[in-house]
Amino acid sequence: MAQQDRAIRTRRLILEAAAAVFDDCGYDRATIAEVLERAGVTKGALYFHFASKEQLALAVLGEHVLDIAVEPQQVKLQEFIDVGQVLAYRLRNDPIQRGAARLAVEQGSNHLDRKQSMLSWAAFIEGLLIEARGRGEILESIDVRDTAELFVGAFAGVQMMSHTLSNREDLGRRLAVFYEHTLPSIAVPAILAKLKLDPGRGEWLDAVLQERAAAQAESDAGVGAVAS
Repeated sequence: MAQQDRAIRTRRLILEAAAAVFDDCGYDRATIAEVLERAGVTKGALYFHFASKEQLALAVLGEHVLDIAVEPQQVKLQEFIDVGQVLAYRLRNDPIQRGAARLAVEQGSNHLDRKQSMLSWAAFIEGLLIEARGRGEILESIDVRDTAELFVGAFAGVQMMSHTLSNREDLGRRLAVFYEHTLPSIAVPAILAKLKLDPGRGEWLDAVLQERAAAQAESDAGVGAVAS
């Protein structure tokens, strides 16, 4: 069990180092040597987890989608808002999210398939919107797939603008403005009045998620100790 935990930590360390290199250098200029230096691991340890730079980049892009679940809400459309605000906050603080964001929108490299990341992100959002429709929260005329893809494309553009102008410091506010302009054409009026668009909500939600994750990890460790 200890060996498995160590392998998980090493993989995460490598991913964070690789994401930081991709964020700083882009995919084409990033090197395995730089990742090794930042991670402080051996070449053997890296290649045990990832066979190539491309696999590293795809793993970073995969984390972009895997790590966006938020606390369940009574109003499902609130979760749609919350995942955007949590991601907006993490793009200022989480190296993996920052690296994934650059990989997802970077132009010029023909060596990396970004399609799956975009499609997975859109599918996640579409799932939330389908649930919201099932609860009567969004207008029947809305095409949920088109709306999900619009959100993913708009988020990519908004975060790029925010990155250029403020190193993403104003991303939460810009995203709130996007929601203010688009949600009236999506949500039924009764639900629209209940939605919370506070730009600082992402930071608060992320803190809640981190506390829950830490408590779960402590509980799992206790169960593992008893079992052993």
